[in-house]
Amino acid sequence: MFVLMTPVKRPIADKPTRSERARATRLRITKAAYTLFCERGYSGTTMADVADAAGVAVQTVYFVFHTKSELLSRTYDFAVLGEGEPVPPGMQPWYAQMTAEPDVTHALRHAVAGIGPILARAMPLDNVVRSSAAGDPDAARIRARHEGWRAEGYRAMLDVLRKKSALRDGVSPERANQLLLMYIGDVYRVLVHDFGWSHDEWIDWTVATLSEQVFATARSD
Repeated sequence: MFVLMTPVKRPIADKPTRSERARATRLRITKAAYTLFCERGYSGTTMADVADAAGVAVQTVYFVFHTKSELLSRTYDFAVLGEGEPVPPGMQPWYAQMTAEPDVTHALRHAVAGIGPILARAMPLDNVVRSSAAGDPDAARIRARHEGWRAEGYRAMLDVLRKKSALRDGVSPERANQLLLMYIGDVYRVLVHDFGWSHDEWIDWTVATLSEQVFATARSD
């Protein structure tokens, strides 16, 4: 005797929406551009190269980003914000820890440790764009724009830190911000990339140096 069985209906996974597919394509192009820019430089990478690496038509790259400089700007955003759901630095856990910490040296450690992974992603890209900027006005303009945003972000961070400690005598707020930009930026490039310091060694040295050189913390003279 045969018993007819009713077929079991399996749930069908929801298909990605158009906006989800668009976001995925945008991210795939951005990641491909980031890798190629870091490997070949900005000038040495074409939109066709990016399209090939992303597995899309070159027309798609132009449709999404319009120009190579716009793609570069988005690639900087990717380096700063990371691959997941974009969360601005000011809304990340390390920033809240820095804000809540009453001791300026401990607050600095939260800040430096939090910014460190951003520098690790952004520095390889910035190194090649910095080289291209001298001969490419578009690259220079994009880099200057993002450096301006970085300076604004550091200035806001400095305002938080100054509530925990006065600045060292003779250090103005503008100079303090310049020192933050240098130590949590250019110095990373030199010590980690050029001299081979470990990430943790750079964090320890930067926290100690900023505490002594920027803020009126106790120092052993």
